[in-house]
Amino acid sequence: MKHLFLLKKNRGCDIIFYVNKTIVAISTPLGKGAISIVRMSGRESLAIAAKVFSCKGEIEPRKMMLGKFNLGQVYEHCLMVYFKGPFSFTGEDMVEFQIHGGVTIAQAVQQVLLDNGAVMAEPGEFSKRAFENGKISLNEAETIVEEINSESEAELKSVLSTSGSRLLEKIKSLQSELTTLLAEIEVTMDYPDEDENEVVRDKIFEKLNYVNDQLLALLKTAQEARFVKNGLKIALVGKANVGKSSLLNALLGENKAIVTSTEGTTRDVVEGSIDFNGIRFNFYDTAGIRESSDTIEKIGIEKSKKALEDSDIVLMVYDGSEKLGENDQNVRKIITDKPFISVINKVDKRRAIAKQENEIEVSALSGENIEKLKQKIFDMTIKNQIDFNSLIVTNERQLNHLKNAQKQIEEIFKVKNESLEILSLLIKKVWNELGKITGETENEDIISVIFAKFCVGK
Repeated sequence: MKHLFLLKKNRGCDIIFYVNKTIVAISTPLGKGAISIVRMSGRESLAIAAKVFSCKGEIEPRKMMLGKFNLGQVYEHCLMVYFKGPFSFTGEDMVEFQIHGGVTIAQAVQQVLLDNGAVMAEPGEFSKRAFENGKISLNEAETIVEEINSESEAELKSVLSTSGSRLLEKIKSLQSELTTLLAEIEVTMDYPDEDENEVVRDKIFEKLNYVNDQLLALLKTAQEARFVKNGLKIALVGKANVGKSSLLNALLGENKAIVTSTEGTTRDVVEGSIDFNGIRFNFYDTAGIRESSDTIEKIGIEKSKKALEDSDIVLMVYDGSEKLGENDQNVRKIITDKPFISVINKVDKRRAIAKQENEIEVSALSGENIEKLKQKIFDMTIKNQIDFNSLIVTNERQLNHLKNAQKQIEEIFKVKNESLEILSLLIKKVWNELGKITGETENEDIISVIFAKFCVGK
């Protein structure tokens, strides 16, 4: 723990104040760039900055100051801004230095600040302090890290919607229903009446049914959340040398896979991703599936079958310039319970293959109909399954608490005839589980898990 302890007298009583030490970290990604930011937070921020930074005029809060940072033998010309607590991100005094980009300069500035009294920040410590000082809620803290980690437009929109006020309002409304219920139970237990007891029992299970339905509706978004968060898994399968690797390259718009005229060139699953209509498409180019005596190729074929099993949709690739062969038919037989598209490749050549189920003609070489193929994939998997304006819960921790709350309600249904006192205790458990989402019943373990996901400097 990085704390100082201060004792103060207040009307004859000793009051202990816990004061965080001043922390420092580089807040921008390490690497070459125009600007890097090094930030400090804590009561000594300004005093430490004053030792190493000089500028014309007085340093004022929230004013960008141009000056020189003393690195020892040389000076770094940079900008500094001072935020006086509680009017800062963390709620404490903060200082940020905007310096020239580059790992060496940023690390040198950070080291000078460490040498002058600051301590190295832990991952997520700036945001944790903001939470502890009431500047952000637990829910908002999770939003920050999920925004940073978002890999598609749809995921970002979902994070901003779900982890923002909409989910919070929904959960709080369900907690409010349970609070009203608990109050009625308390009154009934204080003033027992047999007839009233039965009326309250009816209300308990009527409200619990409503809350249960709402939780189930939120949990149903888990499948949608998987597509939004992890993207769509798309396997390219087919016999050897039908142009799967060329098709992957055309779909990605880059040369990801090796393309040769030799059969069985792809020995491992080649992966690549693009963003289409806000959803991440994860493509898996598999080894050509056929009978083979080559040990390495056989391993690749087994991996192909595994990729096929894990996929959400299959692109069954055919060479359109050849008639349907036995190997084509054998590959088609292993696609059983998956949605698939028959991709007739090499449309730039004279067509020889017969009409296939759910087909689309493309040319991986010229790019003909590649965009139409992407749209067809989207229409078959995402278009009618996800309402991008609806509330989709993508956060795994929040989903787990929703599952736990729903299971607890199911347990209450099993003990309908228990005393009101027991039912009240069980309903409080549901309330507390939902409170772990809103942050009203957070504990140190939950907080540690959330902030451990942050990078240093955030």
